[in-house]
Amino acid sequence: MSAPTTLDLLWGSAQRPKRGPKPSLTLERIVAEAIEHADAEGLASLSMQRLAERLGCAKMALYRYVPGKAELEALMLDAALGPAPDPAAAAPGNEHDQHDQHDEEPWRAQLRARAITMFDRIQAQPWAHELAQGVRPVGPNEVGWMESALTTLADSGLTGAEGLDTIALLAGHVRGLALQAAAAAGDGSMEAALGRQVSQALAARADRYPRTVAAFTESGPPGARDNALDFGIDRILDGLGVLIARRHLNGRRTLRPGLSASFDGHVAEVRRGLGDHGDVRRRCRPREGG
Repeated sequence: MSAPTTLDLLWGSAQRPKRGPKPSLTLERIVAEAIEHADAEGLASLSMQRLAERLGCAKMALYRYVPGKAELEALMLDAALGPAPDPAAAAPGNEHDQHDQHDEEPWRAQLRARAITMFDRIQAQPWAHELAQGVRPVGPNEVGWMESALTTLADSGLTGAEGLDTIALLAGHVRGLALQAAAAAGDGSMEAALGRQVSQALAARADRYPRTVAAFTESGPPGARDNALDFGIDRILDGLGVLIARRHLNGRRTLRPGLSASFDGHVAEVRRGLGDHGDVRRRCRPREGG
């Protein structure tokens, strides 16, 4: 019997021996132990030999379940990602969320909840980000995250390619900040830690960089500091909302009733506000021939 491929292992299509003694290990246990090792000691220190020692078995015994470290890491990544959050479960209460999600469109609340969940998982296991680079075999959990986001955007009027670009844009923002936050762990908030470094560097040079010093020292409303995650998510969703509204205005697609009603109400309000200007514009229009 040939060795299973990475896709076989990820998607559970690998053939298992039907005869012989009951295996003393399982693929699930091997992956779980590998994740525990990476959490405790880092991915770089993980090897098939070290993993065998943790499991109390011979190194060669592992190869009955997984052909090598590359296949093992693919399984670890998919397990670390876990299932995508349920879009219907998006609701206020997350420690990162400063929004009343009852006042916004469902697609925004769902994409925000998805992004924040991804942030928390990457921050908890930053080694997974290293494994998520480049073109590689993908497993059911990772594809499930894509399916969840694309389902949320199904009635938005965006194309499939634009939906994938939305996923990439949010993921890039979230992953970058999650890795920075993980690196600053134990040093307070990320912005405060950076501010201390900047203050030390500019202690005798504040006159050369006055705006930088002012930005780090000025006070603001509650929640204004260390808010890069939510700020970035909101600005991405704002831009996405403009594109969705434009598609609806152009009549290219039909949006879900909630989004359509909200946008129509917004357009009506803008038109009412500009009504007087429109009358002035008509009165001031030059007459033909004069």
